[in-house]
Amino acid sequence: MKPTTLPLLLALALTTTATLRSQDEAGFTPMFNGKDLTGWRPVNVAANTFRWENGMVITTGVPTGFMATEKMYENFIVELDWQHMKEGGNSGAFIWGEGLPAPGVPYARGIEVQVLDLGYEKNKGAWEWFTSHGDIFPIWGATMTPIAPTAKTGSRSFPSEKRVKPSPEWNHYRIECNNGEIRLSVNGKQVTVGKDCTPRKGFLCLESEGSECHFKNVMIKELPSTGATPAQTARGYEGFQQLFDGKTLAGWKTPDDVKPFWSVTGATFRGKNDPAGLDKDLWSEEAFGDCIICVDWRLPNKPVKKPLQVVLPDGSDALNADGSKKTEEVLDAGNSGIFLRGDAKSQVNISSLSIGSGEIIKYRTDTDLPPAIRAACVPKVKADLKPGGWNRYFITVKGDRVTVELNEQVVIDNAQLPGLKAKGPIGIQHHGTGIEISNVFVKRL
Repeated sequence: MKPTTLPLLLALALTTTATLRSQDEAGFTPMFNGKDLTGWRPVNVAANTFRWENGMVITTGVPTGFMATEKMYENFIVELDWQHMKEGGNSGAFIWGEGLPAPGVPYARGIEVQVLDLGYEKNKGAWEWFTSHGDIFPIWGATMTPIAPTAKTGSRSFPSEKRVKPSPEWNHYRIECNNGEIRLSVNGKQVTVGKDCTPRKGFLCLESEGSECHFKNVMIKELPSTGATPAQTARGYEGFQQLFDGKTLAGWKTPDDVKPFWSVTGATFRGKNDPAGLDKDLWSEEAFGDCIICVDWRLPNKPVKKPLQVVLPDGSDALNADGSKKTEEVLDAGNSGIFLRGDAKSQVNISSLSIGSGEIIKYRTDTDLPPAIRAACVPKVKADLKPGGWNRYFITVKGDRVTVELNEQVVIDNAQLPGLKAKGPIGIQHHGTGIEISNVFVKRL
């Protein structure tokens, strides 16, 4: 027997065992049709990050992100085989994930089942501290009660024994999910348990995280519902499509005078902190009419104390007794904004003003407009996170009306913008100060 033959036979043997295990247990069906990725959708990755090839799902690992099932699942058993193609490879399966990434990150809120090669632990010293192959943990706002053994941080359920085979051997996972509880078996033996999960109904996702990983024999058996409530169900965010592929600025206009002031790093693109970049704004190549825009943003500069104007609820600037504009000292980290329908006047502001971000500044300050229109363009509440935090806008544009939700609070409610164009590109303002943008999605209405 040739030396190269044994690994191949071992791989075939494991594949056969995994396939028969699901087929012998009634109720399992394939999650892929054997031809392509039908039934799954890329959420925040490039078109070629995941592909179907030689009977497998292959992820390149670039960019970091995930693809998700088109339907939600509540209670089920999933079986799959996985293989890393290099030592220390990293990937994962998200259970009960949401339809969009969590604010500022490339991962869905949900429960992650780690798909990690042994070499990661060897090189990073992760075992018993931060992560390991086969651990289960909640991410980005999901919750779970970990069951011993746990990570030293206490937030992760660790496997009771190491059963993962090293790259490039195949491994088999059986993930049983029922009524908010997850039980993971690795290569034929249960090793990890997590309980009291929220959400406990949502999408199933496969993760791309920096290295090539293969998945095959992905089977599912759905189990009876246990009545997951709306609070226990992941948000679907149906109909949103990404405008940023996590790798380049494809889909955005970058003429020679604009390009030097914008860059891409992983799932984030950045406006350079450079006064020379003032008005070197970024515009989408595509025009949009009625739509909902999701965009995550943060002002990364270290905030400094600075006097900024005080804005009154009617949209006017507060004045001192002598008629000068009244200011107050705030922590200022910069300024930017989101332009709607190709019009710089319809700017949803990103700022450090005491009224908070979300104001539609050029309508608020237009003294030729009726008072009610100006007042509607003032945020009703300050919903910004602390400087440096990732904030999320949902901006709804219907006709000439705009509603702005910031960090799950409505700050602008159905404000009228007279003269707003019927259609146009989305813009991101460069105000000469640093801005970071992530997770740009649009839902057409």
